Amino acid sequence: MGKASKVKVEVGEVRELVDLIGVLKDVADMKYHAMSAQRVKFNRFNESFTEFFSLVGFSQVKHPLVSNSNPNSVILVITTERGFIGDLNSRVIARALEEKEKNPQAQFVVVGKKGVMKLEGMGHKILKGYEDVEDRGFYEVAVDIKTYLVKEVMENRMGKVTLVYPWPKDYTTTKPRAVKLLPCEDLLPKQAQTVEKFRQVIEESDPLDMTGYLADLWLSSKIYEIFFDTNLAAASAQTQQLDSSLGKMRKERDAVKLRYRKAKRGDIDKSLREVFSARMMVAK
Repeated sequence: MGKASKVKVEVGEVRELVDLIGVLKDVADMKYHAMSAQRVKFNRFNESFTEFFSLVGFSQVKHPLVSNSNPNSVILVITTERGFIGDLNSRVIARALEEKEKNPQAQFVVVGKKGVMKLEGMGHKILKGYEDVEDRGFYEVAVDIKTYLVKEVMENRMGKVTLVYPWPKDYTTTKPRAVKLLPCEDLLPKQAQTVEKFRQVIEESDPLDMTGYLADLWLSSKIYEIFFDTNLAAASAQTQQLDSSLGKMRKERDAVKLRYRKAKRGDIDKSLREVFSARMMVAK
């Protein structure tokens, strides 16, 4: 087998790899845009949520989920189990460690096997880990986390929760983001501005109970929304990573093609030299 034949096999392999990466990129791209279209449902819910609860005055109600002085803090870290996402999880972990530096006594609650492995591998203790998100589904795990956090806060073992997750800023940019989850003091500021318009509303339930229900419902929705954003960020990171890989593989394909053409010319030159040498030997 000549050198050109060997390189031709390599050309075929690289071409197939380019096609495969191209298909994976197209799938990730379509998934990102499909999920982006679904993202609006959270905005509609938040608007309806605020309008509904603006009817009743909660701003003066003191509830542990909305306001507390417990110094015990938790950093809730959400990572993704997707592949082809580059260093997305590593950047999320780095952002979580920045929050840990601000509050050395804070403990980690981690979502995702990769996040748990990274932090434990770095010697950090995990208060609670959720490693079965892919098997159980985002909503079920979101409700589980909400139930755990609410119980810890209501029983005064926990006061503040900071959530760190990969945020999909736009199609080409994902970055780690830290937000305050509990106490949800910012939940009702708009409601306090509009409650003066509804002085005649009859409150059949205790405002304290309604505040707890409101915070509980908002917490479930917020965690699920963050899970959705994490999935969206993973799709964005996949698209960018695969696009970068596709560009590199196309360059490799072109380089292999060039090697093939050179090898083919080399084989032809070699054959011509051999034929010429053979004729010279016969002539002698």
